[in-house]
Amino acid sequence: MTTSLTPLPRPLITKAVQAALLEDLGSTGDLTSDSTIPEDAVLSASAVSRQNGTIAGTDFLIAAMAELSEDVSVEVLVKDGTKVTPGTIIAQISGPARAILSGERVGLNFMGHLSGIATATRNIVDLIEGLPVRVTCTRKTTPGLRAFEKYAVRSGGGHNHRFGLYDGVMLKDNHIAAVGGKIGKAIDQARANIGHMVKIEVEVDTLAQLQEALPHKPDIILLDNMSLTELREAVAMIDGNAIAEASGGITYETARAIAETGVDVISLGWLTHSAPCLDLGLDIL
Repeated sequence: MTTSLTPLPRPLITKAVQAALLEDLGSTGDLTSDSTIPEDAVLSASAVSRQNGTIAGTDFLIAAMAELSEDVSVEVLVKDGTKVTPGTIIAQISGPARAILSGERVGLNFMGHLSGIATATRNIVDLIEGLPVRVTCTRKTTPGLRAFEKYAVRSGGGHNHRFGLYDGVMLKDNHIAAVGGKIGKAIDQARANIGHMVKIEVEVDTLAQLQEALPHKPDIILLDNMSLTELREAVAMIDGNAIAEASGGITYETARAIAETGVDVISLGWLTHSAPCLDLGLDIL
């Protein structure tokens, strides 16, 4: 299952890269490169994968180099969303040595982090291949990096859940508790106070809660931490009248079985909050 990959807006990338470079260079610049490398020195290098994985974030490498010198050339050889093996050359870089070495870590940090998320997502997508189920992330993202991390999920063949509190209603257990524990009341109040284009999702932990929610016609029902037997029964109860989303404790080992219960979506917070970075390096030619 694949999804189209729309590039991130360039100003968004530029702003993040500028902030990262300011953090790294501080008020004195790259003391190591500036004190040891002649100003007119040039070099060629390759950004290389050290592991199997899926690439995301190549535009951050381009942006990091462009911020430090307009004379740095970056040729991307592997597009975002592409699987790589150890030794795969992702990009060729050439130009002023100081600029390349000063921007190397910022570019690779972004790309390694996002590629790690893309890799984890692709692994799950591959595990459920052939099933009509979407793999999505959640709002459990690194503050300030949400747009990038969600892009990385898309790079891995996944889809995005809501982007924030502003673009969808999601009634979780605490919201329901705050209105007296009445699921139906929470759904009805939300519908009365939102625009006609906004969807409503409600989280249920039990089949009894699901039974209470169904007459109020939520658009999506999140089946939280249910067993396989409960998930199958819940899907039958929903009977196509809402999107059925399974979430909670989904791992590489359990993803396929959960997807086979008939749910429409599986959502995994750890794709963005716990995926390990993909090991990438810069090799001087």
